[in-house]
Amino acid sequence: MDSPRSDESSLTALDAPRWFAEQVQPHDAQLRGYLRGSFPSVRDVDDLVQDSYLRLWRVRAAGPIRSARALLFTVARRLAVDATRRQRASPFTKVDDLERLQVADEVPDVAENVGRQERVRLLGRAIGSLPERCREVFVLHKIHGLSRRETAERLKLAEKTVETQTARAMLRCGEFLKQHGVRGYFDDEAA
Repeated sequence: MDSPRSDESSLTALDAPRWFAEQVQPHDAQLRGYLRGSFPSVRDVDDLVQDSYLRLWRVRAAGPIRSARALLFTVARRLAVDATRRQRASPFTKVDDLERLQVADEVPDVAENVGRQERVRLLGRAIGSLPERCREVFVLHKIHGLSRRETAERLKLAEKTVETQTARAMLRCGEFLKQHGVRGYFDDEAA
């Protein structure tokens, strides 16, 4: 009965492929499963396994290995931890087609944001200055987006009344905004 060699230092270069096939490759499926289960954020397990094999091969070339399986899993775990750290440190992804990349390069600056907020505040004041029934109709129909029919049903009014009150509210709000230097509800140009 042949006993496994305990001293691998006597293995020749011709025995190395056989050593790899017998001592390392049988653990391939288990190693891949371990990496996928323990490091789900690792993008390419195949590359990680190949790198582990290469490092194990280099160690084997330098001297004997007591347990190829233990060293293989240790090397793979360390490589996976390093890959995970790199992914966290650099959350950038490779972009092949820059034309398809959506870049928000028209971000409003601070002045535009302040101006828009001021117009919204003025519009709120304009709506607040409307007579109660007119305000209710306008808010339901234009702000909340209810149809004329839905607004009429909710307020127990005729649809024609909703149309008339909405038109009045639009005119009054427009006048209020013009008095405060705004030409349109959300125009970027002030008078």
